[in-house]
Amino acid sequence: MSQDRLAFFANPTAVTDPSVAQLIRAEHRRQSEGLEMIASENIASQAVIEATGSVLANKYAEGYPARRYYGGCDVVDEIEALAIERAKQLFGVSFANVQPHSGSQANQTVFMALLKPGDTLMGMSLDAGGHLTHGARPNISGKWFNAVSYGVDPETHLIDFDELHATAKKHRPKLIIAGATAYPRLVDFQRFRTICDDVGAYLMVDMAHFAGLVAGGVYPSPVGIADVITTTTHKTLRCARGGMVITNDEDIAKKINSALFPGLQGGPLLQMIAGKAVGFWEALQPSFADYAARIVKNAQAFAEQLHTDGIRLVSGGTDTHLILADFSPLGVSGKDADLSLGRAGISTNKNNVPNDPQPPTITSGVRFGTPAITTRGLGEEECRTVAKLVARLAHTLSEKDASKLERTEKEIRAEAVAIAARFPIYPMN
Repeated sequence: MSQDRLAFFANPTAVTDPSVAQLIRAEHRRQSEGLEMIASENIASQAVIEATGSVLANKYAEGYPARRYYGGCDVVDEIEALAIERAKQLFGVSFANVQPHSGSQANQTVFMALLKPGDTLMGMSLDAGGHLTHGARPNISGKWFNAVSYGVDPETHLIDFDELHATAKKHRPKLIIAGATAYPRLVDFQRFRTICDDVGAYLMVDMAHFAGLVAGGVYPSPVGIADVITTTTHKTLRCARGGMVITNDEDIAKKINSALFPGLQGGPLLQMIAGKAVGFWEALQPSFADYAARIVKNAQAFAEQLHTDGIRLVSGGTDTHLILADFSPLGVSGKDADLSLGRAGISTNKNNVPNDPQPPTITSGVRFGTPAITTRGLGEEECRTVAKLVARLAHTLSEKDASKLERTEKEIRAEAVAIAARFPIYPMN
């Protein structure tokens, strides 16, 4: 074997492409030294990381297990079949498609399976906490379909089911979506079911944010209530990044398989499916239920401390893994708070609050989540400490004193780094 061929198969990234290797190390350092509080992110196990970086990346396998368009798929068929069986066991369903590359593609799969262009679908409005793929105008769901929306009560910030029912009766959607991206409370799936039955609509639950909480038994399961369920696999579920569709309806299952392939995707990402399989196995272990419970307890401790320190919370608190804080009473935008927290070593994301006067590029709020810091091992006491840091920074921002803000960010960053050091993740290379 020539030296070039030996190098091709043996050289690590640091040798082949030092620039990319350096950036990966920089991101590793950022994750290690900071506190990740983006509600849609988590930290996967070393086992999941290994699976997603494996030789499975080399294999093409259009189709489904035992029904591929390529040869040499015996092993990857077993891997995908394992992922499917574990997903079915984890959520108690008879069907799972684990091939979607993302939650967005999982949602598109359902739309393609059950709707035709121009059909009416109904989802939570973006400014009330809904997701882009639930009918937002810039998204394909809002371009290809007649999308109507429901919102939340302006006082309680809870889903306004009376308004939802009235809107559904007026527009007669073919599909109604339950689930959101910035809704801190439990979703009453049975009330959605009743409304769907009344207007003759399919009920789709997008549980991308709370799938891990469902798997851990700390959030009501939509299985047995929804016609079809979509999810990401990398948020509270803590698997490899990607999406999934599950159902107990045999007819819908067939439509889902056809819609995804050949309708939307070609070859699946087998390395990610392997990572999903590993993550599903981890979620099937008894310890995962404890992890899910700690996510919620940590979020509630964080929320309680923010409230104590004078930060307004959308809906007054949380039942889940996420907290939506409204900084407008302090005269602080979500964008400025997000950027300042980032400089202070706490990663979050700006987010609109219900009836937000600010555009999505600015916002009045910030969304926080506890899945990643709970994975690291932080408990309720540490979450209260971090909440105090957040509140301190928010109040400093409200003073509009640039030099004081810079000092405070540096001080908080030092405290955030110290907390992170007590709860290390993967060793630095």
